[in-house]
Amino acid sequence: MSDISLAGGCSCGAVRYQCDGEPVMAAHCHCRDCQRSSGAAMATVFAVPKAAFHLLQGKTSTYAYTGDSGQPVIRHFCPTCGAPLFTEVTVMPDLQFVRAASLDAPAQIQPGMHIYCDSAQPWGECQDGLPRFPKLPA
Repeated sequence: MSDISLAGGCSCGAVRYQCDGEPVMAAHCHCRDCQRSSGAAMATVFAVPKAAFHLLQGKTSTYAYTGDSGQPVIRHFCPTCGAPLFTEVTVMPDLQFVRAASLDAPAQIQPGMHIYCDSAQPWGECQDGLPRFPKLPA
């Protein structure tokens, strides 16, 4: 693993985490659940190996829904301030997905694509030239 360390947490400071090593992917997600949970046209997320993710402080509340795979997706958020933090995707059990906005230094993340563009909002269209995928890339 790399020497990079990505630290973050919620708005009120009750929950803190750290990710050791480089993300294996980073994307702007336009799925409806990311839109609803972020209150925006998309959410920027990154993934690290689950072994590289460490919850350092606090406990999260969770919300589970059924992803397009038919399997559960579990969103973790702060029970005090409601900040969205990280997600477990059942069909990708070795990865931990993290909201880039919850990082102490979100500029460390460089998204490489847009995903779930089939549900992107026309008023939130990005013209950044990154590859776009209707769902997840194969």
